Amino acid sequence: MAAEKQREIARKGGRAAHEKGKAHEFTTDEARMAGRKGGEKVSVDRNHMAEIGRRGGRSSASRRRTSLNQGQQSQDGGNGESGGGNAQATAHPAGQETSAGS
Repeated sequence: MAAEKQREIARKGGRAAHEKGKAHEFTTDEARMAGRKGGEKVSVDRNHMAEIGRRGGRSSASRRRTSLNQGQQSQDGGNGESGGGNAQATAHPAGQETSAGS
């Protein structure tokens, strides 16, 4: 069965359960307890938790690196060169740039 068709059937079942009043809706406290219980179960596997930490660290480092590179490009004028002449771009409050020193 196609995944989209299966989702459609499940969606209809969920709606029907809610209409009949048979669907369970978690309270804030029930959801908190369920999350805590799941967290306790998964955190027992130290190798798994270490891998999660490594992935998060790589992701953070990647975002920082991208952010720093974009900042450097905007300072270089986007062409990857720094310095390169007497002209300096000056940004004005209206967002317009002017060249000075040429």
